[in-house]
Amino acid sequence: MDLGVRWKLHGDGRTPAPGAVVRPDERLSWPRTVGLGAQHVVAMFGASFVAPVLMGLDPNLAIMMSGVATVIFLLATRGRVPSYLGCSLSFVGVAAVIRAQGGTSATVTGAVLVVGAVLFLVGVAVQRFGAHIIHAVMPPIVTGAVVMLIGFNLAPVTASTYWPQDQWTALLVMAFTGLAVVALRGFWSRIAIFLGLLFGYGISWVFDQVLGPIHSVSASGKVTDHLRLDLSGVSKAEWIGLPSFHGPSFQWSAILVALPVVIALVAENAGHVKAVGEMTGTRLDDQLGTAISADGVASVLSTAVGGPPNTTYSENIGVMAATRVYSTAAYWAAACFALLFGVCPKFGAVVAAIPGGVLGGITVILYGMIGLLGAQIWINAKVDLRNPLNLVPAAAGIIIGVGNVSMKFSEHFTLSGIALGTLVVITGYHALGALAPAHLKPQEPLLDEGTSTYDAEGDGRPGA
Repeated sequence: MDLGVRWKLHGDGRTPAPGAVVRPDERLSWPRTVGLGAQHVVAMFGASFVAPVLMGLDPNLAIMMSGVATVIFLLATRGRVPSYLGCSLSFVGVAAVIRAQGGTSATVTGAVLVVGAVLFLVGVAVQRFGAHIIHAVMPPIVTGAVVMLIGFNLAPVTASTYWPQDQWTALLVMAFTGLAVVALRGFWSRIAIFLGLLFGYGISWVFDQVLGPIHSVSASGKVTDHLRLDLSGVSKAEWIGLPSFHGPSFQWSAILVALPVVIALVAENAGHVKAVGEMTGTRLDDQLGTAISADGVASVLSTAVGGPPNTTYSENIGVMAATRVYSTAAYWAAACFALLFGVCPKFGAVVAAIPGGVLGGITVILYGMIGLLGAQIWINAKVDLRNPLNLVPAAAGIIIGVGNVSMKFSEHFTLSGIALGTLVVITGYHALGALAPAHLKPQEPLLDEGTSTYDAEGDGRPGA
């Protein structure tokens, strides 16, 4: 069986020939391949740092399981789809809602494990029946609206939890990160979040030395005098050790909150498979179902031991576009690096020390970008918002999701926010579609016909 772990040497093994690309089944020399793998790790670090911290999960375990997930994905697709699987930001809002309802880390991972299982089944269905079944249930107007409400539902988390901890640091980090995203080019723009984190660490340390402790709300929610950057835990942490594992716990209320994220994950996978196919000049439509299923299996495995869910990372796709190297050998190297970081508790302590103000500045941009991916899906699919069939369910669902509107059905069963908004968008669209006149039902492009675009030079911005 071909598992895609054999690579031909590209040219002289040093650089791609003019106008050529290093294809997934090719590689450069091993030292250069390992270097590219390290570059992919840096590209994914920004989001993979932030996501588990925001979800209240162990960042060491998140990094380790991202390496495991990437290996699973590469084996499942037999090396045809070069992608890195890192912690999905789409679940950050879900985790916040579950914890606000009294849920624990086990409750969060249990709910997300179910989402991973459903994602696997969606992938199996796509393999069996084709991508048109995605379009039938989740046309672009529905997908875009759900992605948008998931992102914008996070706004109160930034406004009430992170930004107040140190508003001036948050403002500076926001400005620096925005400048890095816009002004930098190629690879550097792809790691703008990572650069923003480094800047935030630095400015927090400078403020502590010059201005002393800050009097504000701390991460514990109490107003105290405290340093912005507390690295005491780093010196105490060991260099080598296993991350913290825990089993999942299943609650229906938490599962219902998490299930809508399946739509976002399907959209991400579809867009990334399409983008990689366009960049490599290879038709990969037959790999869409496999990619979705592999993502589901990887997420189930990760959450079963207490880690976060995973998804394909557009930051790494951007690195490939910038370097013209699409070799899956580089992703194997990246996965090995991630596994090594996962068994370094000192690394986890550095991540856990991210100041709240830094997270405030990062999340203002990051959460907004997640929400606006929904608008990107609409634009690429040329969704007509003048059509009331599109406008009404999307408008209602987004306001419900962003405003965290609740519907109490019984003493023990309530739907609100993301779950209720998604339900309104999906059922509203299909119910109104059944009653709408024919001229309001235009044929829209399939979901996998361009949810993300990446230019050949790699100067496009991250898509997810």
